[in-house]
Amino acid sequence: MANKLKCGLPSDEQELRNLLTPEQYKIMVESGTERPFHNAYWDHHEEGIYVDAISGEPLFSSADKFDSGTGWPSFTKPLNANAVKEIVDRSHGMIRTEVRSQISNSHLGHVFDDGPAPTGLRYCINSAALKFIPKKS
Repeated sequence: MANKLKCGLPSDEQELRNLLTPEQYKIMVESGTERPFHNAYWDHHEEGIYVDAISGEPLFSSADKFDSGTGWPSFTKPLNANAVKEIVDRSHGMIRTEVRSQISNSHLGHVFDDGPAPTGLRYCINSAALKFIPKKS
């Protein structure tokens, strides 16, 4: 991932490892998945935005978050469609759509077409890939 990092982001692999916890590194760099129901934001209801844990780019809003029953934070849409990119994922014997951060190119999770209205989408995102910024009063 080091050669894919952009200006303002960690410049090499060691700097990235220093920035992230081992779990975040496994998820964001090695495309891992955290355990359902045992992560920071699956049942989080505070108002605010969720940003990329590496770049700080705003990705999702609490206004678009819903309880999908899966044990991971789920959103109907990103804050800005250009903030994420979607890639076909053929791992684990299935075809899914991976969601990656546009700026840091880090693995965030997957998007599925079984979400609620208005989009019908479920962005199933790993908490470890996010930092929460509470809404200012």
